[in-house]
Amino acid sequence: MELKDLEAFGEPGAVVYLADCVELMRLMPPGGVDAIFADPPYRLSGGGVTVRGGRLAPVDKGEWDRPLGHRGNHEFNLRWLREARRVLRPGGSIWVSGTHHIIFSLGFALQSLGFRLINSVVWEKPDPPPNALRTAFTHAHETLIWASKGRGHTFNHDLLNGPDPTSQLSSVWRMPPPPSAERLHGYHPTQKPLRLVRRALLASTREGELVFDPFTGSGTTAVAAKELGRFFVGAELEREYAELAGRRIRAAGRGAALPRPPGPAG
Repeated sequence: MELKDLEAFGEPGAVVYLADCVELMRLMPPGGVDAIFADPPYRLSGGGVTVRGGRLAPVDKGEWDRPLGHRGNHEFNLRWLREARRVLRPGGSIWVSGTHHIIFSLGFALQSLGFRLINSVVWEKPDPPPNALRTAFTHAHETLIWASKGRGHTFNHDLLNGPDPTSQLSSVWRMPPPPSAERLHGYHPTQKPLRLVRRALLASTREGELVFDPFTGSGTTAVAAKELGRFFVGAELEREYAELAGRRIRAAGRGAALPRPPGPAG
């Protein structure tokens, strides 16, 4: 199989392939990707409940999110991260997101494969849904691990920070979930806010570089890359979401306003 045999969505410079991410990466040359942003399955769809609109609702995002058991979940993470390391250039960055269900597996897998951990970033969510069963603290954050393939990673410090060193952007990012304006083209149950992904790419890539997303979903990474003048390639297994990502890519514009340097709160 070759890339030309895969169904593609989007436009030149920002393409999503309807494919398993490992199979797609095996068609890609080694060291050709400058950065990866990955939002892999969190394995939450195992019979749990959450709160939606003030009522209990099942946590069932789809077959792709079903738990595989501790060993199966970790083997899945090792499998795709091994290929991700192969296609990433030396010094290239990788961002992976997760909750406590998978983040420790991801961190261990990254270290086992020789990645260099740079930061553990907390995405703090204002007004999270309450813990439905009252058995734990309210889950109000997700974690992003920023790592690199060896040393020499890009960090555009001055684009994200003002001149005052006491007001540097911290590793806690407080951001709301995606607004309705980011869901105009369709719904995805785990869509990330554009602001979150844009900040990660702005920090760790340069204009004209290639960004890869192995779990493209609704296409937020693709939109952020296009807005920031980066090229994009992604994989998505579900046709519904690949089509959604394609619509968002075509509607996105180049040259989004850069974020202002943060104040003391970060």
